[in-house]
Amino acid sequence: MEKIRVVVTGIAAICSVGNEIETIWENVVAGHPNVKPITSFDASHLNTRIIAPIENFEPADFVGKRIMRRYGRYISHAMAVAMMAMEDSGLDPASVDPTRAGVIVGSAIGGVNAMLDGYDILREKGARRISPFTVPAMLIDSAPGMIAIEYGFRGKNFGVVGACASGNYGLGEAYNAILHDEADVMITGGVELGFHEFTVSAFDRTGALSRRNDEPNKASRPFDRDRDGFLLSEGAAMLILERLEHALARGAKIYGEILGYSATADAYHITAPREDSLGATESILLALKNAGLKPKDIDYINAHGTSTRLNDAAETKAIKQAFGDYAYEVNISSTKSVTGHLLGAAGAIEAIFSLLAIRDGVIPPTINYEHPDPECDLNYTPNQARPAELKYAISNSFGFGGHNSTLVLGGYEDDD
Repeated sequence: MEKIRVVVTGIAAICSVGNEIETIWENVVAGHPNVKPITSFDASHLNTRIIAPIENFEPADFVGKRIMRRYGRYISHAMAVAMMAMEDSGLDPASVDPTRAGVIVGSAIGGVNAMLDGYDILREKGARRISPFTVPAMLIDSAPGMIAIEYGFRGKNFGVVGACASGNYGLGEAYNAILHDEADVMITGGVELGFHEFTVSAFDRTGALSRRNDEPNKASRPFDRDRDGFLLSEGAAMLILERLEHALARGAKIYGEILGYSATADAYHITAPREDSLGATESILLALKNAGLKPKDIDYINAHGTSTRLNDAAETKAIKQAFGDYAYEVNISSTKSVTGHLLGAAGAIEAIFSLLAIRDGVIPPTINYEHPDPECDLNYTPNQARPAELKYAISNSFGFGGHNSTLVLGGYEDDD
């Protein structure tokens, strides 16, 4: 049987460097981060006192004040960005078979803010003052549920949790739904709106965050010798996936194609990657196998590249093991150097970046790369974007718990 082709026909995102995708992409390519001191609570007791927040975005403009009030930031932002992606796709929901359209969203901590706010109300005012909407507001699967309600899509619908690989998992499972002929259209992506005194303090206690408080825009420095942790960010990214024939029949614009997906486990440690990078290596090779491609076919790697000591060295080793000598030739960059780490939304927005890199023929830079590290000695596109002819890209995402995932993406080519 001929393999079903899955294309991307709509994209949208919000993050610290913009509230619409072309502005975000322009800032990523130019290497312009937007990191701020924490002001929403007193962070003076923390080692890390900086974040990369969304600014000047009102989800209520899309979903209305009632949904925002009832369900909070996680669900409201997920719905708003899904609406932006649907608008970008030009897809009329009424023209879609609702049983063959679904929604899958990845998130690491979902509506944790709603849970924490509800707990505060319990302690301060008693159980009877807790909102009846607290339970749906805190559930990760409520985001895809509410998006499905908005559009009447009755196909596959669930949330995906894989720590910082959640965004890749969301896209991969939506891709599989179409690939296995269970859907024609899928709304998918990742969302993370977890800024709260509790969550920031908890991440601070792990020692995984950068402490470069005096140079906030230089805090995220993947693969640099002096990296000291990742930059906590927030954001959301959504993509509209369609079966190729469905997209062509309605004359849709096509950003590119998802060609392969993998998910593997380290089975090693709850937070640290394997010392031999076996799980990440297997993830890359499995995704390439599923795409029917070889390592030398890949023109660009959007690295997970978190700016932590262990992750960057482990990912470098995995690329070397998967690509052999070609690892020293392939173009690599970490866009987290600009956006910070969007946790469960990272894979989704980085898949979009990979598609736009192919579209525009440009390798976005890894900024703040100032000091080479002997353990990280590949071509990370330091500090300046570079033009390049691109056909295929991979996007890696790895997460706490030993979760590994790789997406293979390509520019759209008509078989004719």
